[in-house]
Amino acid sequence: MTPPNRSHGKQRVMQALKPRELMQDTPDYVHVWQAHVLTLFPELFPGVLGASLTGRALKESQWQLHAHDLREYGLTKHRNVDDTPAGGGAGMVLRADVVGPAIEAVQARAMGRWPILYMSPRGKRFDQAMARDLASCAGVTMLCGRFEGVDERVIEHYGITEVSLGDFVMTGGELAAQAMIDATVRLLPGVLGNAESTVEESHSDGLLEHPQYTKPAEWNDRAIPPVLMSGNHAEIAKWRREMSHKLTAERRPDLWAAHQARKDD
Repeated sequence: MTPPNRSHGKQRVMQALKPRELMQDTPDYVHVWQAHVLTLFPELFPGVLGASLTGRALKESQWQLHAHDLREYGLTKHRNVDDTPAGGGAGMVLRADVVGPAIEAVQARAMGRWPILYMSPRGKRFDQAMARDLASCAGVTMLCGRFEGVDERVIEHYGITEVSLGDFVMTGGELAAQAMIDATVRLLPGVLGNAESTVEESHSDGLLEHPQYTKPAEWNDRAIPPVLMSGNHAEIAKWRREMSHKLTAERRPDLWAAHQARKDD
């Protein structure tokens, strides 16, 4: 049976450092947004990314995901990937001579604007603006740390951007990578189906989203605000804008202050 035509481009054929890459289950397709993840636990992917809208878009090749096992670049017959910290201290550090070759193998396949991110609690906090920027790239390479992190020379040599989900520490970067990919993929054209969904949601304009309601009109003695049932679209838009401002000022004074500063510019 003839396979269905792919509307997002032809398979990308290029040299690879490892011949087996030509036999990968999900070959690269031109003009399709790519996420390459370097991890010690490739079996954790796609994880939540394989469900719901991101999972459907993945199956339809609206975007592609490749999880690369760092241990394939490990040293000696034991595939060692880490060593003790220089200067002493607890834990282990991912070696530069392991992570470096892994990054180079992945980046050899990169075309166009293609940043390298390292999931790190000391990095810049991930936000909606960063998700939009990543969605405008050709793809992204994400390095998931473990143990005490990665040799600093790797970050410096490849100009890697450190990114954090927030002011807390997790056991590894895999969950953070999945969260960031999810936030990015849903912004790709056609993934959500309704472009307006990304316009009115929280953080799309630096503010929190207004409250949402649906049927029944009354529940547990709580009614839907009358304005939403009025059919007056101008008044509805005004109410939603006011509620967005109110919620942002109450719950995220930092976002509200930034919003006010932009208005004053």
